[in-house]
Amino acid sequence: MWRHIASNALTFLVVLCFLVGGGLIWAQNEYGAEGPLDAAICLEVPRGSTMSRVSDRLVEQQAISSGMLFRLGADYTDKTQDLKAGSFLVPERASMAEIVEIVTRGGASTCGTEVVYRIGVNAASVEVRELDPATGRFVEIAKFDPAAEAVPEEYRAVRQENDTRYRVALAEGVTSYQVVAELGQVDALEGAVELTPAEGSLAPDSYEISPGDTRADLISRMQRAQELILSEAWANRADGLPLASPEEALILASIVEKETGVAEERPQVASVFINRLNRNMRLQTDPTVIYGITNGEGVLGRGLRQSELRAATPYNTYVIEGLPPTPIANPGRAAIEAALNPAETDFVFFVADGTGGHAFAETLDEHNANVARWRQIEAERAGQ
Repeated sequence: MWRHIASNALTFLVVLCFLVGGGLIWAQNEYGAEGPLDAAICLEVPRGSTMSRVSDRLVEQQAISSGMLFRLGADYTDKTQDLKAGSFLVPERASMAEIVEIVTRGGASTCGTEVVYRIGVNAASVEVRELDPATGRFVEIAKFDPAAEAVPEEYRAVRQENDTRYRVALAEGVTSYQVVAELGQVDALEGAVELTPAEGSLAPDSYEISPGDTRADLISRMQRAQELILSEAWANRADGLPLASPEEALILASIVEKETGVAEERPQVASVFINRLNRNMRLQTDPTVIYGITNGEGVLGRGLRQSELRAATPYNTYVIEGLPPTPIANPGRAAIEAALNPAETDFVFFVADGTGGHAFAETLDEHNANVARWRQIEAERAGQ
């Protein structure tokens, strides 16, 4: 009899082990399997939230099949205590394992509302926008001039939300004076900038910020980024360039940046100035003359006068030899790389071609013909 009981107990234990093992295998497969989401969602995780609350929210949004299994999986992988606050994009069909990774890996929020302070060459703006999870694109909620007295209610509202993201977006070709002036309008930042940074020393880019960050620290980040870009580009520069230092490369890059808004043209524009320097020709570029007039403190807003083109100033490249004494704007990475790795051409002239780009020429006769075509286009536009 005891032998029979022992045999049954052993059988029960074996079956139980198989059941437990099978259950574990099922749970592991279910935890890593494709989820039920038909479309991406934006998951908000408030500060002080718990994995239990997150799992309940995911069940409500039909993103997971089991809140308990989601919590057990997070516990089993030791990630429960790593939960981060923010707004996170959960893609369609995301598994429970993938969602746990999304809400615990840290870093900036990946969806929700963001405020972008744009500093452009001709104007500055503040944009309030929200990510549409279905398309992965941001939808503009409000846009306004930071100097305006009337601030949209939408902006006031998102400034009160804890998960709002903030960025400062610096356009290529802005001057250091413009950057400092416009950062003064960013109410998410604190502190003052005592001195205007050296022209050309700030890297145009998009910078994530947090309310309470200082303007001086952001300026330092921009400077470190530009130093790294310039250092890398200088180390990988083409041979035989008529540029004695990274500083001279930065000056040339700023001229290239201001001369064309067509990204594909930068290497060609750079080649024109490199060829002119190699042939001891004056650069004869309007943007340097304009900088000498405005000191980078604004847009000239009119054409250059003949007296200004003849004036002997440090920035008048129609009069001086070689490069001006400083950059004339903050060039982006592409302009710096173009200045240090220009296209191999024999071009020494260029003029607008009416399409937003330029017509390039190797000889004065070719250039004069291009200029004549441009004058005709200008006259036809004026007559419309």
